[in-house]
Parts: sequence; C-alpha cells; structure tokens
Amino acid sequence: MNKTVWPTHVKGEVRAPASKSIMLRAVVAGLLSDGTTWLKFPSYCDDSLAALEISEQLGATVTRGKTGVFIKGGFKPRGEVLNCGESGLGIRMFSSVAALHHSELFLTGVGSLGKRPLFMLEEPLMDLGVKCQTNKGFIPVRVNGPLIGGKTTVDGSISSQFLTGLLMALPVAKQDSEVKVLNLKSKPYIDLTIKVLFDFGIVVNHRNYEVFKIQGNQKYNAGEYEIEGDWSGAAFMLVAGALAGSVKVSGLKPDSKQADKAILKALEKTGAVVKTSDELVEVTHNNLESFEFDATDCPDLFPPLVALAAHCKGKTYIKGANRLREKESDRASVLENEFKKLGVGIQLDGDQMVVCGGEVSGGSIYSNNDHRIAMAAATIALNAKGSITVIDYECITKSYPDFFQDFLTIGGIVYE
Repeated sequence: MNKTVWPTHVKGEVRAPASKSIMLRAVVAGLLSDGTTWLKFPSYCDDSLAALEISEQLGATVTRGKTGVFIKGGFKPRGEVLNCGESGLGIRMFSSVAALHHSELFLTGVGSLGKRPLFMLEEPLMDLGVKCQTNKGFIPVRVNGPLIGGKTTVDGSISSQFLTGLLMALPVAKQDSEVKVLNLKSKPYIDLTIKVLFDFGIVVNHRNYEVFKIQGNQKYNAGEYEIEGDWSGAAFMLVAGALAGSVKVSGLKPDSKQADKAILKALEKTGAVVKTSDELVEVTHNNLESFEFDATDCPDLFPPLVALAAHCKGKTYIKGANRLREKESDRASVLENEFKKLGVGIQLDGDQMVVCGGEVSGGSIYSNNDHRIAMAAATIALNAKGSITVIDYECITKSYPDFFQDFLTIGGIVYE
C-alpha cells in the first residue's frame, strides 16, 4: 500500500509514541516478577505485541485494559516455539530469558529477522550452562537451559541487544555472573537497560562497560511502571517542525537514558529553534545549515537525520554508517539509493555518510519494508518541490503505528 505526501506548512502538538525499547525491557521485568506489573502508556507496535505474546508463551498472564497492560509474572512455558516477529531486540533478549527454563525452546521470526545476525549468542550461553544452537548464526535459535550463571565473554561490536538479554536474565540465575564485553556499541542502550533493571529492584554493576558483575538470586519487584515517550519516533516529528513550521511533542523526558535524545543536539547544530520544558519539546523552522554528527551510539537516528540534512545548506557529515548494515534493511544503501530518486546526493565513505543538502524533488520512495525509511520519506516531503509517494508504508507498525495519524495532526497532507 502507498501514501502520497505533499509539501506543506506544519504546526501542532502530538504526544510521543511509547518507547518500544523500554516496553520490551519492562515486559521481561513483568514476566520475571512475583505479582502483577501495571505498564502505563504502553506501546502496541508490532515489536511490543510480539514481546507480550512471548511473555504469555513463557508463562505470564497478560491483560490489556483501558489504563494499560497488566502482566502477572510466572515462568512456566506453554509451548516450544517463541515467535519474535521482526524484532531484533526481541530475539536477542528473549534467547537468554527463555534459557532460564530447563525445557528446550525455539525462537524464530519472520521477514527481515531472517537476515539479522545471531552468532554472538551461542558461546556465551553455553558458557553459562545452556545448550544453544543457531542456524549458522541466524534464526531459528534453540535453547535448552537452565541458565545457571558464571563467567563469559560477549562480542558487542554488532549490537548491545544480546548483552541486554543477559543483564535481564542473569540476576535470577542461581549463580553470580561476570560478563566481559568486547567492543561494545550503543552504550546508551545498556544505560537504559540498567535503569529499567534498577526501577524493578535489580542491581547490575559494571566497570567502564567492559566487565559486568551480576549477583544471582535477585528478585524483580512488580508494580506500576510508566513507559516513557520514544525519542526515536519523536525525532521524525521534531524534524518536521525544523523543516516546515513548528511542532511540539509531549511525553519526552529530558533526563531520559534513550540514545536518540541526541536528535536535539543535531537540530540545534542546524540552527533550528529548539525549546524544551518539562516533558515538552518544541522545534521551529529557521534557516538550516549543514552539520557534523556522530550517530554511532544512536544509529536509528540516521533516517530522520538524512531527511533533515537534505534540506540543509551545504554538506552534512554523519558518522556511524557501519551500524546500518544489519537493520530491517541495509539501511545505509537504502538511504543512498532511494533518496537519490529525489535528487538528494548521498555518499558513503567508510563509516561516514555525506549528505549534500539542497533542493529535494518529488518522486517515489520504496520503504524496503523498513519502518524508519518510510517515516523519513514522509518527513522529507514537507519541504520538497513536489509530492512524494511512500511505497509499502504499512511497515511503520513495527515501531510507530500512529505515525501518519500524528502527521495529519500537525497539518501534513497525505493521500492514499
């Protein structure tokens, strides 16, 4: 299915979508807790729904109500197969969690998840007492626990998501654990994991993100937990304000541990007017200048950053492009090849992406089943010279199902 977005002035206020990164971590915490956890302002994107279904398969009781999601903890698997959908975090995190049980369980998924590497799982899990096997480094994953704890080494060069899974699971293992991490990327996501763990009563210590020490036999505390707004999804709305008017986004915590809060630094570098107060951020258009930005720890910002840079005067240099190869698409190549259809010059130089700002023409962009590409295509259209058609836009449900509804709220013009 396609949507066509027309250039226009935007003005309005929306609430940020719930953070799926925090939602998935909180679902695991609820699953492993004694008692009932109330998740307020939950995410219902595809990845979050898959996590809720997995928690049910692993023994939790999940109830969706008007005021949020209620998860009654329990760990007694009801089936052998856990379907993670297209969630990379889901499969890398739940592999460790599922391994807490003595049963043989299989984790699988669909679509782009078949291309996401999982080679980093096997040896560490085996070190910790688990029988683990992947399909030559890809799905499906077979685990047969229990995860008992101990010492291991983890490769963090591709993703921090598997480390997050270990940090969520090892606190309830029988033994204390020590995890050494090599070349860790996306450290802010580990800060986010540690924050969620702390909020549920779990303590994890680390030395410079290189050695993590986790005491076993800890207890997750059930209770009320608010899912904060998602900075990665909100980034598209904030860029929309910078490009074509003024947009306010509420529900964004200024002290958030989310890596994508860094979008504010990029916006300020362009000269856009950025105002923050409490949990509200307002971004207003100004003469936009090119900028330099390191997105190594926040690679999900590349699509909105490219949409922004395309309308800035001069060349923009964004570092961290090597982190884009293993996303829902080969995101670096997709950005380069799709956006050139709009006259946007993008060059890949090793780990750096160079975006030549200037006039953006109308045309069509194929999402490549990548939710962030679809949202970037709609955003870049706001200040283009003609309409832009987003082909296969429905992939946005992976992270931000209400994106186009919010886009209309701020004044976007969209036809299907």
